[in-house]
Amino acid sequence: MTPTPRRAALYLRVSTDDQTVANQERELRAVADRAGWQVTAVYKDEGISGSKGRDKRPGLDAMLKAATRREHDVVMAWSVDRLGRSLQDLVAMLSDLHASGIDLYLHQQAIDTTTPAGKALFQMMGVFAEFERSMIRERVKSGMARAKAQGKRLGKPAVPGAKVEAVRAELARGTGLVKAARLHGVGTYTAQRIKKEMSA
Repeated sequence: MTPTPRRAALYLRVSTDDQTVANQERELRAVADRAGWQVTAVYKDEGISGSKGRDKRPGLDAMLKAATRREHDVVMAWSVDRLGRSLQDLVAMLSDLHASGIDLYLHQQAIDTTTPAGKALFQMMGVFAEFERSMIRERVKSGMARAKAQGKRLGKPAVPGAKVEAVRAELARGTGLVKAARLHGVGTYTAQRIKKEMSA
């Protein structure tokens, strides 16, 4: 009995309108053909930057939704940067795919998680993603400590005293919180805080 070929989904993306996904598609179809995989769906995001999230990339969103419904066995993309905005982003996406039992093939990096070597490389990427997260956390902490040492105020800028007084007067006249905030260009939270101070 002939085994059922793996169902492959192609994800293609180019950043600008004057680029084309045709070369990516041709190469990936050739790989699928050599591997004996059947291309059952093609998802495209043309003229969309890789810095955009999933919500701004309809092709990627549709592909991932189809993957969670297990409509594919393997997702194929030209390169790692066609999929994720960062290593963390990519590893999170790969984890979602793997949780759904979907493999990944990345042409330029020669990553194929249908093989033992590809699976090991995927695990290594998870280690590097954790390293990247730690580095970002450390940089943020160092930046905040440096700013504090230089006497810089952290957090949102303080609301000018004149605005606070104007909101206070408005509230004293019985104006509602939302209206008082809107009239004087402050947030509703600020108006609530002023009202609490008045009550106290």
